[in-house]
This record gives sequence, structure tokens and C-alpha cells, in this order.
Amino acid sequence: MERPKNIVFIMPDQLRADFLSCYGATCIETPNIDALAADGVKYERAFTPSPLCVPARAALLTGRNAVRNGVFDNDCWLRPDHNECGQITWPQRLTDAGYITAAFGKMHFYPWDAKEGFQHRVIAEDKRHIDIMDDYAEYLESKGLHKMHISEYEGYDEHQGAVVSPVPHEDQVDTWVARKTCEYLREIPKDQPFAVMVGLPGPHCPYDPPAELLEGIRPEDMPAPIPATDASETFIEGVVTVNKLPWNGIDYTDFSETNKLKMRVHYAALVKQIDRAVGGIVDTLKEEGLYDDTMIIFSSDHGDMLGDYGYVGKFNFFEPAIHIPLIAVNQPEDGPRDISYPDIVSLYDIHSTILKAAGLEYPENSDTMPLPVASDTKPKREYIFGITAFFGIKGYMLRDKRYKLCRYTNGLTALFDLETDPREQNNLIDKPETMAIQAELDKILTKELMDGLMDGHMDKFVEEARNLADPVNLDKNYGRPGWHRPYPYAFVRTK
Repeated sequence: MERPKNIVFIMPDQLRADFLSCYGATCIETPNIDALAADGVKYERAFTPSPLCVPARAALLTGRNAVRNGVFDNDCWLRPDHNECGQITWPQRLTDAGYITAAFGKMHFYPWDAKEGFQHRVIAEDKRHIDIMDDYAEYLESKGLHKMHISEYEGYDEHQGAVVSPVPHEDQVDTWVARKTCEYLREIPKDQPFAVMVGLPGPHCPYDPPAELLEGIRPEDMPAPIPATDASETFIEGVVTVNKLPWNGIDYTDFSETNKLKMRVHYAALVKQIDRAVGGIVDTLKEEGLYDDTMIIFSSDHGDMLGDYGYVGKFNFFEPAIHIPLIAVNQPEDGPRDISYPDIVSLYDIHSTILKAAGLEYPENSDTMPLPVASDTKPKREYIFGITAFFGIKGYMLRDKRYKLCRYTNGLTALFDLETDPREQNNLIDKPETMAIQAELDKILTKELMDGLMDGHMDKFVEEARNLADPVNLDKNYGRPGWHRPYPYAFVRTK
């Protein structure tokens, strides 16, 4: 039997696709990420169904969307008995199969030092989590430094969060996470397959690169922010209110074009730092003779608005928040290299792809399916179903190859034709010419919600568990006094 592939999954936080030169960016060069794309498959239209850190990561771990796993926003996490309920994480599956499993950097688990199936963790949590005494905090302390709140930076209020970090480049969190990863890869046993996840905390806000990374990046080279619309304006008040809270403490009531472009400059500098980190990890794999036998996946949990529609951050389903990079090298069914795959794929498809690379069964549902390696690969994903919840606003989305339907609890319902209106300026909801499309998307959306709600509560099923556990020899005690229903019931369809 062929030896299972090693796996390295690199996931920066809050990286939108169009700030990478291999995805068309002209304001920055990302040579190391571009080189990965040239050596594998670049997915042009990859989307996150949950444009928030924690829901995206919970679904990635379990292969189940937010309706099925119950993690809707950043203040939730998986139930403690999720393994017993059939929501087994991919690192746990690989650990059980004999892989060496390790995680470096930000995972955003609750509690923050949970393993969730990884045997080894080196932790550098969210850049905003300054009170978490993780491994990176200890490192900074050893250097006479500390995690900084945005208010400690010079000019943070004036420039609305675009600041210069006094922390040297070699001590920056993304540099440190990459360095610890490389040290581990040099020491790892070469006679056992391994799976390593690298959670780079950048380019997530605060937008705080060191001064040296800002050299050569100019405001005039930045893409102009997308104009606000009637649809987008429904979120402005909430975004402003949330960002005034102590975690950020910045007022975006008046968000000037100058500050939007400055934010983009600082974000681009942080992306440059991510590119350097990727280059170091790839170089180490090659130096150790591991590159050709390692599947490398590069993606992000969600994007960043960066002033588009007047917003910062993410959480809703506009394209800058959900369109993510996704690159895969050395997949199990690797085809020609330097391929740009044109059809839609989901962030959650990474779950099945990792399990497939390890030679394991993977979930057989619409939430996750192995990434295709060529345009003629079948089956293809027909749509992305997403759900979000953030500071009282909840929403769900159905996006197919051309159209996107969104419904939010703030009263907004939106339908966009992304082929003719990629910047989502024209809301087509309830227009006579799009009613048939709207009805079809609504039908699929309703089915996804209903199926997800049922599947998310399978752990409570009585008759299903009794019958499917042993359909020939049913539980003989059923119907007698003292019988206890099977709980939790873990029925997962796999392929």
C-alpha cells in the first residue's frame, strides 16, 4: 500500500483573495504564495460559508456546517461530547490512524489550549486576545516585550487602526509561528506520516506591520474601496457600534477615503509578512526532502472588508468577506500543475481533502467534498450554503455559480447577479425578471436549513439509533421498564 501523504495546512487569518498577486493583485507581490499556485491547483472561486473566525474553524474541523455543528458565531464552540455525537475532528481522525499531528499558531479553540485531536500544539492566539498567556506571550516576555492592545500604538485613533508595530520583524507573531513550524519540521521523524496545521494570526486586524514591511507599498497603488449601497448601509450602525467597544475602541462613524487606503497599505504589508512565512515553511520542506511527499494546502477562514462599503472586518456575505484564496499542491489525485480551477469550491472541502489524502473515509454530504484537481472532475459543487451570526444580526446565504441570495434578521434580503454585478451594487430581490431564480435559490436554501437542523440533532434520535445500530437484532429491552435510549447517537454518512 502506498504510504499516506504528509499534510501541511497553512491558514492565515482574515486574508482575502484579491490581495495576492496570483489572484490578480497589482498593489503587492506575493512570490512565495504565487510559487505554490504555480506548482498546484489555484481555486479561483473559493468561498467561506461562515465569514467569522470560530464558525469557519469549527466547520473545518468537523466537516459540518454551522447548522449541523451548532457553532454560529465567535462566542460559541463545539459541544464537549462532539466526538461521541459523530462530530469527529480531522486531526483526531488522523491521530487515530497513526499520523503525527501538530498545530502551530492560532486555532481559536475554546478553551484556547484545547487539543481537539492534535497531539502537539504551539499556541499564538488571535492578535486581539492580549490577555491569553500562550506560548507567544511567554516568548515576548523573554524578549522584554508584550502583546499590545491597539490603544498602545501611536496614531491608532487618528488613523483608525492602521498603525506601525514597534515589535521587530523577527519577533512578529507570524514570523514566530512560521519559525516554530520550521523547527518542528526539521525534527519530525521521517518514518511516520505527519499532519501539521499552521494558523498564522495575520493579516487580521490590528493592521500593525513593522516599518520595514511598509517600504514600497503606496496608497495610490491600492484598489479603491467598493461604494456603499442601500443594502450595505443596513449594517453600518452595527459595525460602528461594535468597533467602539474596548476590544477595538475605534470610531468608524466618519471613515475617510484616506484612512481606508492607509488601512489597505498596512494590510498589504501584513500580507507580505504572510508570504515570507509561507516561503520559509516551503523551503524547510524542500531542505528536509519532504516537499514532494507532502500535500500543502493554503487558504484562509474568511476575508476582510478593508473599507469596502464603508466597513471593516467581516461577518456578512459580501464578496470581500467570503471570497478566499485556496491553493493545493500534491493532492492525492494530482494532475497537471499550474492549474486555475474556475468553478466554486468551499473552505469546508479542505476537511474531506485532508481525510482523502490520508486514505481515510470522508463525510458524504454537501458540506464537504474533496477538492477537484481539474476542470473535468466530477462531481462539482453546485452552490455554497452559509450561515452567520454576529452581535445580534443573523443571516444565511445561498450562492451558486452566478447568483447570491442572502437573508438577514435586520430585515435585509438581497439577490445579486455576480456575473453582471461583481461589486454587488444592484439588489435584484423581488424583481420580476429574477423571480424564478429567486424561488429556486430559496427552495435550496430552505432544504439546506431543514436538513441541517435535522442532522444537527441526530444525537437525540431514538428509533433511528435503535434500528440502525443493529437492523437485524433490534434492542430486545425496548418497550420494557427501565429501558434507556441510546445517547448520544453518532450516525455519520461517509464515503
